[in-house]
Amino acid sequence: MEQGPSKFQQLFDQLARTPLSQVLAFVAVCTVLRLAVFPYLAKALPHKRGGVYSGARLLNEFLDAVIYAGVVVFMLIRPFGVQTFLIPSGSMLDTLLINDFIIANKAVYRYTDPKRGDIIVFKPPPAALDASQKDVDFIKRLIGAPGDVVEVHDGSLFRNGKKLEEPYLRDQGMMNDWKLVHYQGPYKAWQGLYIPVYYQKSRDLGATANWQSSSGTARAYAVGFDESMAGQDRSVPRPESWKMRVEDFTPEERARMAYLVAAPPAAVPPGYYLMMGDNRNNSYDSRGWGLVPRANIVGRSEVIWWPPSRWSRTKSIKVGEDAGH
Repeated sequence: MEQGPSKFQQLFDQLARTPLSQVLAFVAVCTVLRLAVFPYLAKALPHKRGGVYSGARLLNEFLDAVIYAGVVVFMLIRPFGVQTFLIPSGSMLDTLLINDFIIANKAVYRYTDPKRGDIIVFKPPPAALDASQKDVDFIKRLIGAPGDVVEVHDGSLFRNGKKLEEPYLRDQGMMNDWKLVHYQGPYKAWQGLYIPVYYQKSRDLGATANWQSSSGTARAYAVGFDESMAGQDRSVPRPESWKMRVEDFTPEERARMAYLVAAPPAAVPPGYYLMMGDNRNNSYDSRGWGLVPRANIVGRSEVIWWPPSRWSRTKSIKVGEDAGH
């Protein structure tokens, strides 16, 4: 059984995620106390600097340290430099383990673009989230940059027509074929969107796309499920919400599925990136919920710093056409 984070890890994660508004309020309170103590210290005569004076001076120095730390760490380093993140799931096994703490470089993408192979912390798009999720960060590996055509065939990943060798993968072989489709079909809600498509061809069912709970498709892009059974707080439809037979599909659902199966794969558009987890068969990623806007990218993972036994760099691994460059 997987163990949850320790109390120390939970506390450190909460501190790292403290909202700036709370930090500003705390710094303001410390500043007021600091200003209240300082006149007493300045006016105290040398022969009256006893125990109370010593205590007030220690309090003054402590408040100084807290104020400076709050300003430097939470208003300069965290927004513009580096930030620590706790790994909550196994989607990046065995590169990152559950409860690892990593340090993400938030400055690097201010002057360079993300590169293929980078392990990236980012804010997921709405399609990836439950209704109850608010401030959530994902961490995955960047697989597709603008202009790349990414596909999965027979368990292997292809980028721009070339099969990629991925030494970091936990499972060498993916369960479902996949492609990205620029939708131009009759379904108005998807018109012009880039739809992630899990698809397969079955002798019994024919060609199907984004159907059944095992596919990992997000609700926003699923075909063949009952909204009334899907639940309000789940991005992926529950198993019992799917129509179990193709015969139960509406004509519109049949047409939408046929379009997704037949459509050619699309290139990742400008300003967007495609992410996948290293634990490929157990990762909820771009294959289910789509692309990540450039503005959502937070930073690049640099090191695992906790636990001490796991300390190591999490440098990018270049594969395919990027190898050797």
